[in-house]
Amino acid sequence: MAIQKVGVIGCGLMGHGIAQVAAQAGFTVVVRETQQAFLDKGMARIQKSVAKLVEKQKTTQADADAALARLSGTLELGDLADCDLVVEAIVEDLDVKKTLYAELGKLCKPSTILASNTSSFPIAEMGNASGRPERMVGLHFFNPVQLMKLVEVVRTEKTSDEVFAEARAFGEAVGKVSIAAKDTPGFVVNRLLVPYMAEAMRMVERGDATCEDVDTGMTLGTGYPMGPFTLTDYVGLDTTLFILEGWHERYPNDPLFVPPQILRDKVKAGKLGRKTGEGFYKWEGDKRA
Repeated sequence: MAIQKVGVIGCGLMGHGIAQVAAQAGFTVVVRETQQAFLDKGMARIQKSVAKLVEKQKTTQADADAALARLSGTLELGDLADCDLVVEAIVEDLDVKKTLYAELGKLCKPSTILASNTSSFPIAEMGNASGRPERMVGLHFFNPVQLMKLVEVVRTEKTSDEVFAEARAFGEAVGKVSIAAKDTPGFVVNRLLVPYMAEAMRMVERGDATCEDVDTGMTLGTGYPMGPFTLTDYVGLDTTLFILEGWHERYPNDPLFVPPQILRDKVKAGKLGRKTGEGFYKWEGDKRA
């Protein structure tokens, strides 16, 4: 592969997992954060995750040590200048992302592939901000990255065939099944999943069924591991609303993207799901009360 050194920007929920699987796959990895406290927390997460793999005998201590040795952290964006691939996993704020890509476009070597882990924003806009749209892709991993087997590889109209092929090969190299997607709202998974969750809410708003009956119907009737309301509580009602509002703003004529009022009301009341102890259900830690 042309990719040997990987930069990861953001060492939070998604970034630390991307950095870990890349290091375990044999890549040299530099992960960048904006504050030392954030970096320390992310690196500690990686160390704990790798230690669990050793404990469960899914890797050897020697391989774990080698993976951690390939991983380093930094607060300096300039330390990513010589990376072959840079994967961004920062806050879901398009303006912040575009500012970052403008910096990366000036900083990174000409051959660097730029990638975003965004789940909802247009890859093309970030590529245009970088000044090198032909070298921009989406690499949308799923949480938790260490366990979920999928990565969506997203190409824009300007992404070169070579860059797309390299990005897809990277996804396979870190142990994922990669699927190709065009640069459309939600790509493949979220384009289906988020409107499904929203339609379940509209059913409850209309009085068609209760949250419990919808969830039971989808788990027992279709074999889904959890119903749409339980899933929304896991994802976060604020996150779900954020995605829908962004799509609705960009595509106001698509009825599937209209945020349900029940969702707006719960977010306004601070009922964001599992993380706040109440969303569509009440929670005690990771279990429904």
